[in-house]
Amino acid sequence: MSSPSQKSQTPTPPNLNRYRVPILDRTIDLLELLAKHPGGLTLSAMTEVLKTPKNSVFRIATTLALRGYAERDEATKIYRISRSLLALSHTALGVESILRAAWPTLEALRDATGETALIGILAGAHGVVLDQIPSSHPVKVVVEIGCAFSLETAAPAKAILAFLDPQEREALISKMRFVRHTQNTLASAAAYRAELETVRREGVSFDRREESETYACAAAPVFDQRNRVVAAVWISGPSDRVTPETLPQFAAAVKSQALALSRRLGYQQSERE
Repeated sequence: MSSPSQKSQTPTPPNLNRYRVPILDRTIDLLELLAKHPGGLTLSAMTEVLKTPKNSVFRIATTLALRGYAERDEATKIYRISRSLLALSHTALGVESILRAAWPTLEALRDATGETALIGILAGAHGVVLDQIPSSHPVKVVVEIGCAFSLETAAPAKAILAFLDPQEREALISKMRFVRHTQNTLASAAAYRAELETVRREGVSFDRREESETYACAAAPVFDQRNRVVAAVWISGPSDRVTPETLPQFAAAVKSQALALSRRLGYQQSERE
């Protein structure tokens, strides 16, 4: 037994950095880089960004391709993340059931609005498109499945963040850089927080040509059986069709279909509706 004058000692946590595996670190760096560039990158571009020997980047990228987690376009020599990796991440994030339930919602949303209908989730400091049903119009907005979207401007990001736990939401906002893309871009964290309050009140969010002048979006949150926000559904279309005048009717359709999907996932309707 220690004497009263002795202080209890808290064990010092081990320095876990000594257990790091350098090649695994470089592999994760490469995957994160490709995730930010859904269009793909050449070997030279990856080498330049990662500041890693070209031979090491080549071996990692080739191994990922051989395992099916990356794809290499033989014509352009560009590497991209593969659908196999997306499927693996979907399983890890528990979104397979969401995707199965979402297809009728996306079809109904596309049919109701005529615009491309999409579903996506948060993945760290950005969002990810999980699936879409393209518009039937000749001119349409179509994105790559797995494409990352910005939290600062994207309607689906606002729809999700508005209903996150406040601490989690603030942690994400604190890392945002409010770069002005158009005259409609929100220019500060204060403006962004005010917008999220409106989203919480109305249950729908917008990208009013904030990322680009060429398109606009309307989104709504999707909740699970524990009443947690888990995704967002939205429509995206050219700004000459998705206008300030048409946005209200698009918003009503998006909100209705998001609620239908939430109920399919076990969400219990609350006073919010």
